[in-house]
Amino acid sequence: MSQVVVGPGDSFEFALKRFSRKVQQAGILAEARRRRFYESPQARRKRKADSLRRRQRRSR
Repeated sequence: MSQVVVGPGDSFEFALKRFSRKVQQAGILAEARRRRFYESPQARRKRKADSLRRRQRRSR
């Protein structure tokens, strides 16, 4: 869980920006999007293999 401590002189916008940055760095939204629907183990393996293939193609 991401947490931001707001000081007495900090504005709401500044705290919100810091919080959203922390959430982005932690990958919480990406994880939630990925888990939105059930993915069978077979589909998960296929997605990871496709991703690996794409990364290898780019690195050449």
